[in-house]
Amino acid sequence: MAAQQLLQDVLEAALYASDIDAAEAFYGEILGLEKISRLDGRHVFFRCGQTIVLIFNATETEKPTHSDTMPVPSHGARGRGHLCFTVHGDDLDAVAKRLADNKVEIEADFCWPNGARSIYFRDPSGNSLECAESKLWNL
Repeated sequence: MAAQQLLQDVLEAALYASDIDAAEAFYGEILGLEKISRLDGRHVFFRCGQTIVLIFNATETEKPTHSDTMPVPSHGARGRGHLCFTVHGDDLDAVAKRLADNKVEIEADFCWPNGARSIYFRDPSGNSLECAESKLWNL
């Protein structure tokens, strides 16, 4: 018997960057995400639809917070991550143009066997980013 699904959605997703200023410019100015919080040298957070995109400096998030009011355990990752953004099919060309206008190389632009289109590129820290139609996962 399958376990009951209790998890509903992804509330936040995290990527790691050593240069928070570059990350802020890339995600805010080039990708157009709404910045909701920043702590110099440690993190910058953005809203993307119903999900929050967290960009952390791994070195800083590995340090314990020593806070009774916000007892978040230390965390962090090393290496490049991946995040995929949902984009309406009609808007993928506009995304590709915005990336090209900002000298962001598109590594791949193709259609999957189910007809969904994906565009792959990297942020300044080398994280692999993808913009894809939601029908990629039949959503």
